[in-house]
Amino acid sequence: MSLPLPFRRRQAPLLTLGALAIAGLAGCAAKEDFPPICPTLALLADAADLTSYNANGRDLTDLVLDGRIVTVPATCKRGDKGFVQTTMHVTADLSRGPAAADRDVSVPVFVAVLDGERVVDKQDYMLTGSFASNVDRVRASTPDIVLNLPVTPQKSAAAYKIYIGFILTPEQLALNRKRGPR
Repeated sequence: MSLPLPFRRRQAPLLTLGALAIAGLAGCAAKEDFPPICPTLALLADAADLTSYNANGRDLTDLVLDGRIVTVPATCKRGDKGFVQTTMHVTADLSRGPAAADRDVSVPVFVAVLDGERVVDKQDYMLTGSFASNVDRVRASTPDIVLNLPVTPQKSAAAYKIYIGFILTPEQLALNRKRGPR
């Protein structure tokens, strides 16, 4: 059975478009077209909270600052050849206690990069915030933190793990371990 001539003419352009679409999809499969695999982010549970008292005691009236890391938004993109660039910032909710003398706070946090069990980089950053008059809570963030992680065809950025936490005194760490995650 032969198809009428007008139908055969319409069929050819559709087949050509279909072939172009398949060829276009095949081009999407190139590694360079997709975002790179990102490292794993992890909040160190023992360092996720910060409670700071004045030197007089551990009563509620001695509380200077209480904080909790709430989010670490991050993005990844291809960096220079052989690198994946990760950009993130650390955000925490801070509460000013009755013993706080100042309305401006600076709280140290760390970002550590591990390759397996080995620490390959660790940097300290400052979370800064200001409590407005009659306000005892503030959300504070670090500036953007940019990490360039070396990658190869055999080792993606997924081989790295990034740990985040507050820099704590031994007493603050002991308190976090005693009370557990909040």
